[in-house]
Amino acid sequence: MKLKGKVAVITGGARGIGLAYATRFVKDGAKVVIGDLLDKEGGEAVKTLGADNAHYVRCDVTKKAEVDALMDAAVKKFGRLDACIANAGISTHAPFLEVTEADWDRVMAVNVKGVFLTGQAAAKRMIACGNGGVIINIGSVNSVLVQHGSVPYPVSKGAVNLLTKVMAISLADNGIRVCAIGPGPTKTAMEAAVMADPAKRKIRESRTALRRMAEPEEVAAVAAFLASDDASYLTGQQIYVDGGRLALNYMMPDKD
Repeated sequence: MKLKGKVAVITGGARGIGLAYATRFVKDGAKVVIGDLLDKEGGEAVKTLGADNAHYVRCDVTKKAEVDALMDAAVKKFGRLDACIANAGISTHAPFLEVTEADWDRVMAVNVKGVFLTGQAAAKRMIACGNGGVIINIGSVNSVLVQHGSVPYPVSKGAVNLLTKVMAISLADNGIRVCAIGPGPTKTAMEAAVMADPAKRKIRESRTALRRMAEPEEVAAVAAFLASDDASYLTGQQIYVDGGRLALNYMMPDKD
C-alpha cells in the first residue's frame, strides 16, 4: 500500500492503459479521479474500482476550464492532490504529404497542449495543498523513434519528453517531481487488429528483445513506482517501458 492516503488524477483513465493506472493506484491505496470524455466507460470504471476509491469527471484536456474543474473536483472530493498522470492522447496515421492541418492541430492540441494544461493545473493545486507531489506525463518510444505513416504523433511525444524536463526544473523548488513514461508496444484496444493478425503480431513482437507486447498492468506498475516515495530522487526523466525496443537495432531473429 505504498500510495495509501494519496490522491491522484488520471486523464484518459476510463479505459486501456489509463484504466490500468487507476486500478493499480487504487490497489496500492490511493484515491483516484478519472478525467475522460468516455462517460459510459468512466462510470463503469468507478463501479469497478468502488465509489469510495474513485470518481469520474468529464474533461476535454484541450480546454483549460475543464482541466481546472477536474483538478478542483479531486481536491473537493478527496481533500488533496498528490499525483497526476497526463495520459490522454490520440494518434492519426497518414503519409507525410497527406497529413491535414486539422489532423496535425488535433493531435498537438490533445497530446501537447493537453499535457501542458494538465500539468500546470495539477501543480497549482499541489502547491496550494502544501504537500508537494508527482506529475507523470505519458510519452512513448516514438518520442525518439518514428515509423512510416505516423507524423504528428511522434512529434507530439518528442514535445512531451522536453516538456517533462521543463516542468521538472520549473517545479523542483515546489517539491513537485515530474517524470514521463515511454511505453513500447502494449496490448490495448488500439492494438487489437495487430494482435488478431498472426503475421502482424509476429512482426510487432520481433521488434522487442522480450518478444512480446507489454500488458497494461506492467506499464501501470512503473507509474505506481514513480508516484511512490521509492522514486523520491527521480525527476526530469522519461522511463521507457519497452521490452528492449529502443535497445534493439533491427529485429529479433526467428526462433525457427
